[in-house]
Amino acid sequence: MLRDWAARERLPGYRAAQLHRRLWQAPAGSWQEATDLPKALRLRLDRELPLARLSLETMQQSQDGTRKYLWRLPDGEAIESVLIPSGKRLTLCVSSQAGCALGCRFCATGRMGYRRDLTPFEIAGQAREIILANPAERATNVVFMGMGEPLLNWPSVSTALTILNDPAGLGIGARHITVSTVGIIPGMEELARRPEQFRLAISLHSADPASRLALMPIEKKYRLDEVLRAARPFRNRLTFEYVLIAGVNDRDADADRLVRVARDLGAHVNLLPLHPGGSADLAASSQQRIRAFAARLRNQGVEAVVRRSRGLDIAAACGQLRVETLQKRHAQP
Repeated sequence: MLRDWAARERLPGYRAAQLHRRLWQAPAGSWQEATDLPKALRLRLDRELPLARLSLETMQQSQDGTRKYLWRLPDGEAIESVLIPSGKRLTLCVSSQAGCALGCRFCATGRMGYRRDLTPFEIAGQAREIILANPAERATNVVFMGMGEPLLNWPSVSTALTILNDPAGLGIGARHITVSTVGIIPGMEELARRPEQFRLAISLHSADPASRLALMPIEKKYRLDEVLRAARPFRNRLTFEYVLIAGVNDRDADADRLVRVARDLGAHVNLLPLHPGGSADLAASSQQRIRAFAARLRNQGVEAVVRRSRGLDIAAACGQLRVETLQKRHAQP
């Protein structure tokens, strides 16, 4: 679009690349901020090709450095991003849908239902807005683990992956970008066909189909054995996400089942304590049980990491800030 516009305006050949650079590589909040361009040109651009923005409704910062953003979209919908610092790594968790239709029992997003898919800009723009606020906070890693199921919005997610990864975009290495899914097999197959080495995370939460169905209704449509078969192209760049829930999926037998599927696919396991912002009828496993579960995996040759719950002093559970903000609005007279 910029190239065609520059050609119609009879601008010098280098202008299109100069304009494109201000989208992602050195983003500008508006064309008026792009002071490397002539003033008259900036005025025309603002009038004819204005730069879209996400509107920040609220931001919360945790004592551990985690930051939660709630973005308001032009149609009134709201989405969340989470920025997580860890040493030299700065991981941005992005949303791909407003709400979610999948209704996983432990997830706050599922309580709001599905609203709509996000556009490619609304996804990649979450990273752009943070850079605009502070250029030093350019994400080194991106995970599609925010609101929504990425692989149910594959056309937009695919384009956003290109923007995030391409050197002419944000230039984040493919192995530093992870797409998380509950196991949407057609989307997994599409992702596997891409030439880049993006990483895949599967929200597993149980290696027993019956137990998984009780937590995740999607098991009825895409069975665990089929999901694991579709994951084979991602061998050795695959992660299983596993929220530990007391008395539900944290027993020794659950660990042994997880070992079998993880070893078969060379998968890394992220063990996650149940966040208190999830479901009120589920209880988090004790720290002692979490340690024993992790040790049982490691003793059988599976790489397992217990992830700290970040942002416990803010609304950091997926979808929690949006739900709480909406409740406050409705409570106002």
